[in-house]
Amino acid sequence: MDTVSASWVRSNLAWCFSPRSLYDSYSESQENKVRCIICYFQRICLQMPTGSVSFERKLLSLEHHPWQSFLSYPYADFWTKSTIPLCPFQVHSSGLIEDHAIEALEVDFANKYLGGGALHRGCVQEEIRFMINPELIAGMLFLPSMADNEAIEIVGAERFSDYTGYASSFWFSGDYVDKRSVDFLGRRKTRIVAIDALCSPRMKQYKLKYLIRETNKAFCGFLDQSKYSQYKRIFKMNSVQLNEGSSLPIKAKGESRTEEVRKSDEKSWRLEDCENYIGIATGNWGCGAFGGDPEVKTIIQWLAASQALRPFISYYTFGLEALQSLAQVTQWIILQKWNVGDLWNILIEYSSQKLRGEADVGFFAWLLPSLPK
Repeated sequence: MDTVSASWVRSNLAWCFSPRSLYDSYSESQENKVRCIICYFQRICLQMPTGSVSFERKLLSLEHHPWQSFLSYPYADFWTKSTIPLCPFQVHSSGLIEDHAIEALEVDFANKYLGGGALHRGCVQEEIRFMINPELIAGMLFLPSMADNEAIEIVGAERFSDYTGYASSFWFSGDYVDKRSVDFLGRRKTRIVAIDALCSPRMKQYKLKYLIRETNKAFCGFLDQSKYSQYKRIFKMNSVQLNEGSSLPIKAKGESRTEEVRKSDEKSWRLEDCENYIGIATGNWGCGAFGGDPEVKTIIQWLAASQALRPFISYYTFGLEALQSLAQVTQWIILQKWNVGDLWNILIEYSSQKLRGEADVGFFAWLLPSLPK
């Protein structure tokens, strides 16, 4: 770490943990954030961690170049005509993303400036993650704000603290020993992707422009850039030239060629690359403090995970009342054998009605009026 970077860390930590910062407007949550950082320094003083942490800025290119090794930013036609099958959807009414039982890409409900208020007074999902995995803070040094076509993936951050509560009830509850294994680069098998949602979008979140923005943001985060050639092959068989922004043809009913290819590739992932058979662990991204519609954001993440060819999405509702029927709705959708394009078009229809004032209920009740109220 150079002198400038070290000075930046010292000044921010000093501000965050100074007596004036803590006690001019004292809060227990701020004190407990400090306890997490103290726990980290106590641990590394006893035994310095080994291995490495990697930070990757991911993007969907706004331009097409023949030599590029990443996908281009999709527009409405891409989503409208996609015939990629929807991936399995698991609902967890309790539990936390960071405690997910099997390896998955864990979503950080990020600020466009990585870390958000981690070194200030913020104490919601992203800031808490940065406190219990303090190595994430290093990324705040050199990763500038994310554009609409960007996401940040971090692999290898070790967890040092346990906690309870959230926001004002956040409480450091002791030392945490991270038992996750490491990969061949010496990184903990903890994969975190930071994606920033629209802030306080209100009615504009139902406009096509912003639905595309949010879906592409999640898609960018959920893509595995190392599988570019595989994406390119599968999407081409689905008649998609992603780099040229052209669209998918509508296929006849029954098992499409894309489904056959995907099944074949899933089998090869299991046999040849089991360690990279990684789904998505997420929750109420873009909701809460960001003010997004939780039902719409759930569907957006499902579309993005499916299009990114992830094998599953595990969704933690954190007990949110608006998502009580999520398991029932997702099971019903899967029974319809819809693909990404089908679900996208239905979401667009609902959003259009919402903007016209013709839909006065949430997406789930609009889709399934028989749901218990």
